[in-house]
Amino acid sequence: MKPFLFLLLTVALFYANVAVHKRYPRIWLTPAVFTSAVLIAVVQLSSTPFPVYFGDTRWLPWLLGPATVAFALPIYQYRELIREHWLALGLGSVAGIVASVGSTLLLDRLLGLHGSMAQSLLARSVSTPFALEATRHLGGSAQLTGVFVVITGLFGILLGQALLALLPLRMRIARGAPFGAAAHGFGLSKARTIGPQEGAVASLTMIFSGVLMVLLAPWLGHVLTSA
Repeated sequence: MKPFLFLLLTVALFYANVAVHKRYPRIWLTPAVFTSAVLIAVVQLSSTPFPVYFGDTRWLPWLLGPATVAFALPIYQYRELIREHWLALGLGSVAGIVASVGSTLLLDRLLGLHGSMAQSLLARSVSTPFALEATRHLGGSAQLTGVFVVITGLFGILLGQALLALLPLRMRIARGAPFGAAAHGFGLSKARTIGPQEGAVASLTMIFSGVLMVLLAPWLGHVLTSA
């Protein structure tokens, strides 16, 4: 019964948080942040082992796969916009992957994050289904990758809009693309609150970046192993 109650609590708390955030759009009330913090506090205070909490909530992460596929709808709806700017969007996604991999390799050099830690960090900027598949080829830990993906997404929605406000970006695709390329699903949800075109562009860059990371993962894994 306890796992089922945690499932109800998770769903109810999330939707309540969404309603409150619409009324009071504060950063600290962002559903991905506030709901997660409350759930962690409840699990810790009730001394509930994670396997018990995960018992009936395990199908929620499974929905990430269908949800990622559903992001193709806004891409289709704004296909003319994407067809017009496909080169810029493609290069932006490539730049995002290069920046993510480059910063991870730099941390590896500076902090000595060798082995599973470095391999798990490499896929942190793409959506979870893509990140887990890439990690399988990289030789990292799926659990660590999942944590890093969530942390990256949270920082993306908390800091992304503030950072973009400092840049002279006027086009909607320029405001939406960084969210999808660097902060995956979390960034997409933020981009959609800014505007529908920003959301469509974020969907494209998120999916393109994820596919690119999965394709590059075997080569990156070989480079890390031989380094």
